[in-house]
Amino acid sequence: MTSFVELLSAEDMRRTLNRLASEIVERTSALDQLALVGIHTRGVPLAYLLAEQIKQLENQAVAVGTLDITFYRDDLDSIGIRTPERTEIEFDLSGKTLVLVDDVIYSGRTIRAAMNAVNDYGRPEMIQLAVLVDRGHRQVPIHPDFVGKVVPTARDEAVKVFIAAIDGYDAVHLIPRDANH
Repeated sequence: MTSFVELLSAEDMRRTLNRLASEIVERTSALDQLALVGIHTRGVPLAYLLAEQIKQLENQAVAVGTLDITFYRDDLDSIGIRTPERTEIEFDLSGKTLVLVDDVIYSGRTIRAAMNAVNDYGRPEMIQLAVLVDRGHRQVPIHPDFVGKVVPTARDEAVKVFIAAIDGYDAVHLIPRDANH
């Protein structure tokens, strides 16, 4: 059995997403121009959960899309062949405040690839980033605007996010280095 440290319980995740939604609302001048785009895989349900919370807070629906970055990655040769997910951005990004949503930020390369992919769908007024967990170790100068939890980690540790829509339950675990070997 793999050992882990629970970083966020289901209740912690609920509270964290509520706080992130509130922060997004506070820092967005025109909610009708806000769009959330979740990065596959776990950024997608997180984007929908944030949109739902924003609607509850402000009685304002926000546009939500999904983004697959497979062919924008700079490490395709090392990760092997993957089946791409579907990108679904069924609204014009021009002039929007776009918030990219992902579960964990690590090196920053996923977000760089996401920004490159977004260029194929329009030119937003502003791009911001919301992540559930920031684990550090950036390789490119990208930092999130909205962070659920900052977790200092060793490079050989892993942060695993579980989301009910995909995994059947909500939690965030730190997998220690001895469990990765």
